[in-house]
Amino acid sequence: MAKARKKQALGRGLSALLNDPDKDIKSVEDKDADKIIGNIVELDLDQIEVNPFQPRSSFNEEQLEELASSIRELGVIQPITVRKVDRNNFQLVSGERRFRASKIAGLKSIPAYIRIANDQESLEMALVENIQRQDLDPIEISLSYQRLIEEINLTQEEMSVRVGKKRSTITNYLRLLKLDPVIQTGMRDGFISMGHGRALVNIDSTEDQIKIYQNIIKEKLSVRATEELVRKYNSKEDKKSKPKTNQNAYEASQKHISKFFGTKVNIKVNQKGNGRIIIPFASEEDLNRIQELLENK
Repeated sequence: MAKARKKQALGRGLSALLNDPDKDIKSVEDKDADKIIGNIVELDLDQIEVNPFQPRSSFNEEQLEELASSIRELGVIQPITVRKVDRNNFQLVSGERRFRASKIAGLKSIPAYIRIANDQESLEMALVENIQRQDLDPIEISLSYQRLIEEINLTQEEMSVRVGKKRSTITNYLRLLKLDPVIQTGMRDGFISMGHGRALVNIDSTEDQIKIYQNIIKEKLSVRATEELVRKYNSKEDKKSKPKTNQNAYEASQKHISKFFGTKVNIKVNQKGNGRIIIPFASEEDLNRIQELLENK
């Protein structure tokens, strides 16, 4: 407990340094920056604004109340992270649940780890921190990966290093965004798992995706059962996509060509619709006759 008080006293001392108009720290090069940046400071909640780059858009009110109750009893155990915007203004990078719950708990200040970052760095920090959370649904993680690619211009390889995940893992999450929005919502609400989603993404038709999704919920299908259902679906689709060839359809052409060459011509066609015409000849003289027919045609 004494250790906690000492840390809070240190934070208040740093707060006084932050509020000194003659020592407005804007970069790591400024005087006394090392005393502020990278340290835990007790900040007034009114000095902190929420992060406009926060990837998370929804917060469970019941869970916030539970966290607020814990904060009333024990205080904020893990500091939030903020970036310095102006002399008396800071912006959240991570820890919005703790920030919101502290307000509900009636706190006036909160311990904060201070950084200096530009907008892009702030977005990247917020996204990476968000991905590391344990309570995110697969779609929230997928959207965070997508934003890192589109807004931070990270490649999947670079992102793999930043977030400590295999590239194949990142690819699997990004593929979930190809699912119909109805299915994405179902995954966010916990009706199906990421495993179900990974199976469904192998179906090209969004209409059929939804049909199978509804069947999963109705029959309470496991991931393995869903994978088998998708495999059978794709097997049927493959058979449908193969053009059906009917040798009888080529009989008229075969008769016409046979009549022209004066010999029985044979037409062979495969499943893809490709084929060949076989023109038999009885002798060298017969071959010359056929050749003359072709030359004169």
